[in-house]
Amino acid sequence: MPDSSEQLSAYLRQIGRLVRDSRKHRGWTQAQLAEALGSSQSAVHRIEQGNQNLSLEMLTRIGAALDSEIVTLGRSGPMHLRVEGGRSLSGSITVKTSKNAGVALLCAALLNSGKTTLRKVARIEEVSRLLEVLASIGVRTRWLNEDNDLEIIPPAKLDLAGMDVAAARRTRSIIMFLGPLMHHEDEFELPYAGGCALGTRTVEPHMTALRPFGLEVKAASGSYRARVDRSRRPTRAIVLTERGDTVTENALMAAAGHDGVTVIRNASPNYMVQDLCFFLTELGVRIEGIGTTTLTVHGLPRIHRDVDYAPSEDPIEAMSLVTAAIVTGSEITVCRVPIEFMEIELAILEEMGLDYDRGEEYPAANGRTRLVDLVVRPSSLRAPNDKIHPMPFPGLNIDNLPFFALIGATAQGTTLIHDWVYENRALYFTELTKLGGRVSLLDAHRVNVEGPTRWSAAEVICPPALRPAVVVLLAMLAAKGTSVLRNVYVINRGYEQLASRLNQLGARIEIFRDL
Repeated sequence: MPDSSEQLSAYLRQIGRLVRDSRKHRGWTQAQLAEALGSSQSAVHRIEQGNQNLSLEMLTRIGAALDSEIVTLGRSGPMHLRVEGGRSLSGSITVKTSKNAGVALLCAALLNSGKTTLRKVARIEEVSRLLEVLASIGVRTRWLNEDNDLEIIPPAKLDLAGMDVAAARRTRSIIMFLGPLMHHEDEFELPYAGGCALGTRTVEPHMTALRPFGLEVKAASGSYRARVDRSRRPTRAIVLTERGDTVTENALMAAAGHDGVTVIRNASPNYMVQDLCFFLTELGVRIEGIGTTTLTVHGLPRIHRDVDYAPSEDPIEAMSLVTAAIVTGSEITVCRVPIEFMEIELAILEEMGLDYDRGEEYPAANGRTRLVDLVVRPSSLRAPNDKIHPMPFPGLNIDNLPFFALIGATAQGTTLIHDWVYENRALYFTELTKLGGRVSLLDAHRVNVEGPTRWSAAEVICPPALRPAVVVLLAMLAAKGTSVLRNVYVINRGYEQLASRLNQLGARIEIFRDL
C-alpha cells in the first residue's frame, strides 16, 4: 500500500473508479452490489468515491462479486501492461481459434458420453473457468500438447452437486450448460453470474427457447433451479425471440439430444454457431440449414462417439490484428482470417481507403470455414459517409464495432458509431480521450469520433469490457512514449498471450504486477 496519505487517497480513488466501471458493466446498481457484499448502498457509494478505506478481504469480495481482478496478493496479483508506443510493426501473425466457438464446444461436449478431442483450443481465462467447472462435476479434461489440443472424457454420471460455484460465477458462458444438462437430470441447479436475472433481455430468450423441450427454470439465491418435464416436446417450430448466438447454441444443444426433429427459426448463423453445428454433425446429429436463420435438427437420444474436431479461427481476433496494423501505420500479414465473417468489415474499410491484399481462399481445419491471408498496408483513411453500426450476421459483427471507434480516430473527418445493442459499451469508447482521442458521447449508444488523432501516452485502468479494453491497448501502440494499462484480466479472458504475440511484430509491451 502507498505510504503517504496523499498516495493512499489517489489509490482509493483509482480503485473506486474501477469498482464503479465494473459494476456498471455488469449492469448492477449500487444497491445490488451492496446486497452481494452484505454491505450498505452508502458504503458502496463511499468506495466508488474513493472515500472508504478497504481491507484486502473486502477487495477480494468485491472482485469476486463483479468478476474483476481488482486486487489480489503476491504472484497472482493483477496483471498490468507497460507499452512503449509509436513503433512501426511488421511481419506476419496467425489468427488463433475462436474463443466463442471454444466455449460452446466445451458445453456441447457434455452431450457426448464418448471421448471428445478439440484441436487448438484458445487457452484463455474463460476456457479455464469452464474447465474448472467441468472438473468439479466429474469430467476429466487434459491438455495434450503445446498446440492446445484438449481431451474431454465424461464420467458415467455427472456430479452436479459438486459444481465449483465460484468458477461458474466467473464465466458468463455457464448459461450454455442449460441445453446439455437437461438431458442428464430431471432437476438440477446452475449458478449464474451476477447481473443475469430472469426476465431480463439477456436471459429470457434462453428460457423461451428451452421451454418447448420441457425445461422450466426459476431463480433463487443466485442460481437457476431447473426442472425438466420429459413428457413435453416441441410441437411446432421454435421461434427465437432474439437472434442471439448463445440463445441459438442453447436451443441447438437441447435439440441435439431430443429424440425427434426440431426446427429452429430466427437462429443466429454466426461463426460460433456454425462451428457448433459442424461439431454436432460429427457426433451424428443431422442439421439442415447451417449458415442460415432456419435450422432443422434431427436429434439423437443417446450420443456416444469418440470425436476429433478443430474449431475455426476467430474473426474478432482477426479484426483486432487488422486494427493494430491500421492504427500503427504498419504493414502486417494476418494469416488464417475467416473471410466469410470479415467481408462487411473489409468492405467498409475499403471505402475508407484501406490498402490491403486478400489472398486465395483455403479451408480451415474443420474442412468447412473459408480462410484467407490478408496483407494490410499503411493507408490514409477518411471517415465513412454513413454511420457505422452492428447487425446480426452477415452484418458487421457486434464485437467488431469497438475497433471502428479506434479506426475512426485515425481517419480524416468525423465517424459516427452507433452501438445499439449494449446499454453501456459506448461509454467505454470515450476512454480513448485519455490518450488524445476526440470522442464525444452523444447518448448511451452513440459517439462521434474526430480524426486524425495525435496520440499521447497515458496511464489507464482497463475498461471492464473486453473489446473496448483491447481498443485502448491498440491505441497505446500508436501513442509515442510509455503508457500503462492496468488490470488486464478482462483481455486475458478473450485473448491468448496477446501482448507477447504483438511483441513478435515489433511492439514493446512489458507485463508487470503489483499489489
